[in-house]
Amino acid sequence: MPEADTSVDTGSLLSARRRFLVLAICCMSLFIVGLDNTIVNVALPSIQRDLHASVSGLQWTIDAYTLVLASLLMLSGSTGDRIGRRRTFQAGLALFTLGSLLCSLSPSLGWLITARMIQAVGGSMLNPVAMSIITNTFTDPRERARAIGVWGGTVGVSMALGPVLGGLLVGSVGWQSIFWINIPVGIAALVLAGRFVPESKAAKARRVDPVGQLLVITLLASITYGIIEAPTAGWTSAQTIGCFALGVAALAGLLAYEPRRDEPLIDLRFFRSVPFSGATVIAVCGFAALAGFLFLNTLYLQNALGYSALRAGLYTLPMAAMTVVFAPLSGRIVGARGPRIPLIVAGITMSASGLMLTGLSLTTPVAQLMAAYLLFGLGFGMINAPITNTAVSGMPRSQAGVAAAVASTSRQVGQSLGVAVIVSVVTSSVHGSAGAAAFTSASHIGWWITVGCGLAVLVLGVLTTGAWARGTAARNAARLSEPAAVRTEVAA
Repeated sequence: MPEADTSVDTGSLLSARRRFLVLAICCMSLFIVGLDNTIVNVALPSIQRDLHASVSGLQWTIDAYTLVLASLLMLSGSTGDRIGRRRTFQAGLALFTLGSLLCSLSPSLGWLITARMIQAVGGSMLNPVAMSIITNTFTDPRERARAIGVWGGTVGVSMALGPVLGGLLVGSVGWQSIFWINIPVGIAALVLAGRFVPESKAAKARRVDPVGQLLVITLLASITYGIIEAPTAGWTSAQTIGCFALGVAALAGLLAYEPRRDEPLIDLRFFRSVPFSGATVIAVCGFAALAGFLFLNTLYLQNALGYSALRAGLYTLPMAAMTVVFAPLSGRIVGARGPRIPLIVAGITMSASGLMLTGLSLTTPVAQLMAAYLLFGLGFGMINAPITNTAVSGMPRSQAGVAAAVASTSRQVGQSLGVAVIVSVVTSSVHGSAGAAAFTSASHIGWWITVGCGLAVLVLGVLTTGAWARGTAARNAARLSEPAAVRTEVAA
């Protein structure tokens, strides 16, 4: 991830108009990647009918994308530092656009999942590399803060608009169209990046950590596979237990191997900072709640109530509107008052939203659904800005990019686990026929898990933003800033 640059200070040589054009190009890439995280949800019932997919197959349609994205974010960031950020960014745009085209042409579920993985490989080259480009372009601290604020707001807006835009497209054209919209945006960003984005590299790029990368992929893939397939294979089956055992072994390997490397994939010392550790768990919990919320809500509105994709998408408009309004407001609050208030609001509103749906039935009033959507949109709008802020709080400037990348990875891990855990638990709870009433009743446990995720955000938001937590961040920053020789001597 970003280190000091060998290149000339390109940001100070660019005009203000050129710098904000670079920001717009980077936000274009972020928008289509964020959109793809959620737009697919509303198309799931159509994909299920056309491609004869099971519920676990639908889960993999979502998780194949988020898992690959989460696994490769750190590697892609260091690759951009090594071979050139613009070059890596353009390669990511090309792969993402190609993957989108292949998704729209997929004749079967297997082809669709494979194409989603190609999308994710490209997507992993966009977010961390674009953030490095922005950091290198905006050298003035105030300008950089505003640019990162726009960047953070784009995340929330794109993910919130996904279900609405998806409903409009699926309802009018078909599920393939949700992937078509990425193609012109991706091509435009690719051409504009070549024309306007300056090339930059790190003075000393981080070395590749193939063992750490393999362990991360093994950990995420084995745990997610075990959870998704457990309702079919059985929670106590040899397959499920074997997957969980492999995941535990991979985690143990990471904990043993990474501290021995001079330039690890994940610097475990970061987790000595309470704000950083808290931000990581908050990101997992918050985005797990989002992923589970969208997945269950889509199946409820379309499969249980029989609504069209367009109507289901329009039902989520209140949630999208609240996110659009409160995402930038959250960034301003964080800048003026710190992350505590937005995290508390996010935890309370997301918990309240889930609580309102724990008694969901086929006759639940529309007004109750709308109120739940409004609350969840408010909470999700509030949560993004403080996650990144809390993650980098107290970190040395040279390590802030790596910390932000871990926070981004945590978001993707949360989405993967949200779909895997919540939907698998709900599927396992369906008794008798798999009809609308049975699914709706079984979904209650999923909404209770969402409540738990919201409460975790609330509690951690309080614990990780106080004086004690900031003290641990300050002490950890001092340790991280020590020269390697000093750290070795102290350790000895």
